[in-house]
Amino acid sequence: IVDPLDGTTNFTHNLPIFAVSIALKKSDEIICGVVYNPAADKCFYAEKDKGAYLNEDKLSVTSSVTLSDSLISTGFPYLHDDRYDLSFEIFKELYGKTRGIRRLGAAALDLCFVAMGRFDAFYEFELKPWDICAGSLIVSEAGGIVSDWNGLKVPDSGIRILASNNKVHNEIIEVLKSEKYRIFY
Repeated sequence: IVDPLDGTTNFTHNLPIFAVSIALKKSDEIICGVVYNPAADKCFYAEKDKGAYLNEDKLSVTSSVTLSDSLISTGFPYLHDDRYDLSFEIFKELYGKTRGIRRLGAAALDLCFVAMGRFDAFYEFELKPWDICAGSLIVSEAGGIVSDWNGLKVPDSGIRILASNNKVHNEIIEVLKSEKYRIFY
């Protein structure tokens, strides 16, 4: 599952937040993932049950235990449908409960930044498998958790994703699965 350029708009504008993302899926399971940012010469990678790494250094998620101590990231879709305005309501609600939210424009790197402890969590909707498969394994292998917004198994489709250090996961799920956001399901 390959994304040759995640963060195309960033790349086009010479913003060094873009990557190549490659995941290997076998028997309906991602067993290997690599995300490479050539602008920074950073290679994130993981193999199922063998940990996650940045270049040669082992990765580990943050130890933040509350959302109020957390820095999270997100992204917004290009399609301006019925969910578009509501996605900003989610942003505002979570922004008020955290130390802040960042929007970098490259989901594969957002996931890797959760794995390395730069962010405590990442959520987004309307992604594709090539955006999330490699990074999701890297987060899991770094000790984090990746799920759908309701806490169930993350859909490989990328329709909804929440990745975190596992300690703030449930607080974010409580917001994302709220009845007022049911249009996302």
